[in-house]
Amino acid sequence: MTARLPVVAIVGRPNVGKSTLFNRVVGRRMAIVHGLPGVTRDRNFARAEWAGHSFLVVDTGGLIEGSDEPLDRAVRDQVLAAIDEADLILFVVDVKEGVHPLDERIAELLRRSGRRLLLLANKADRHPHDERVHEFWSLGMGEPLPVSAISGKGSGDVLDAAVAELPASSETAGEEGLRVAVIGRPNVGKSSFVNRLFGEERVVVSETPGTTRDAVDAPLRYHGRTLIFVDTAGLRKKTRGLTPLEFYGSIRTTRVVREADVCLLLIDATEEMHTQDVKIAEMAWEAGCGLIVVANKWDLVEKDEATAPAYERHMRERAPFLQWVPVLFASALTGLRVRKALDLVLHVQEQRERRIPTPEVNRVLAALVARQAPPHHRGQAVKLRYATQVGVRPPTFVIFSNLPKQIPEHYIRYIENSFRAAWEFPGTPLRIVFRSSGRAR
Repeated sequence: MTARLPVVAIVGRPNVGKSTLFNRVVGRRMAIVHGLPGVTRDRNFARAEWAGHSFLVVDTGGLIEGSDEPLDRAVRDQVLAAIDEADLILFVVDVKEGVHPLDERIAELLRRSGRRLLLLANKADRHPHDERVHEFWSLGMGEPLPVSAISGKGSGDVLDAAVAELPASSETAGEEGLRVAVIGRPNVGKSSFVNRLFGEERVVVSETPGTTRDAVDAPLRYHGRTLIFVDTAGLRKKTRGLTPLEFYGSIRTTRVVREADVCLLLIDATEEMHTQDVKIAEMAWEAGCGLIVVANKWDLVEKDEATAPAYERHMRERAPFLQWVPVLFASALTGLRVRKALDLVLHVQEQRERRIPTPEVNRVLAALVARQAPPHHRGQAVKLRYATQVGVRPPTFVIFSNLPKQIPEHYIRYIENSFRAAWEFPGTPLRIVFRSSGRAR
């Protein structure tokens, strides 16, 4: 097993620019940035590189000490967990607002943690002409480093100082994690499922739908692989009428799906499969992701030995492509079969990376053509001359034909079904591309 990367946690009170700084450090817009305080609620992990050093940077929610609001308490627990994991803390304060009582309370909390720390005086757009930076010496956290996360001014100096404080990483060079997106409609139990997998409150869980707004990365080692679970905002039926945060969260989730290796689609087993469930599944399938359906809340379903097969049959009637997708009947609440998702993820990814030797591909192609030849086009025979697998993730096959554009959809489905009968490829879409063989006859 490889050692973990050093962890840098960005901490501070609400709306001091933590998420903007996070995006600046990772070099792309990953965390939602909004004028409203409290947008970031969970720990958001991303890998960052600076001056030859690799580390994980963690964005956290705004810390509100002393609040009895349930969501504020949950966010506070998340921040404390991030502090506990961190090798270095970036404590962000706001130059424009000066030293705030909450800054002083957070400073005391961080002092007790004993972690290495850098104090970042953000929004210092006029430095070195802005003397307000020096006010933060009063926090007793060392020299305040001026930075403007929004413009990038001073960020290089901050990163130089950060990597100088980090322990060396012993991660195997070039290893990439397997990205697993946990997707589904709002309030089907995605965050609870991730927390059950990790055995801790990794993401905020609330009775209120839409608690998860950002896509939240959480790495896990399993059987020698790094699985990066991404808990996403629930995808709603339409974008019209959504708040700005819900709209951007939906866009972010869509992007996460397109970047994922495998998607776990959570559906509510106490209800019939919704049209929106099918649309989300189609989005993942069309993106080329591996797909596993998790029928969550299975503990709440009255059942006998025929219940699960009937549920699968109904689901696959709604979307025929789901016949190729594994279904896991689980409960995030009780833990029923939750860990089995990890084995399924590895199995589906193995299928996405599987290569079939060219002689075997052509043997199967010849057999399916012998059973049922392609229909003629305007009296001319359509011939399938040769096939080979040209790609993986997802498996992609090229078939050379004299009339590649004249092969009807029903025959393409026949080819795919025949390939599936030969090799199955559970949980992964197939791509079949037709190209001209260069000979018309």
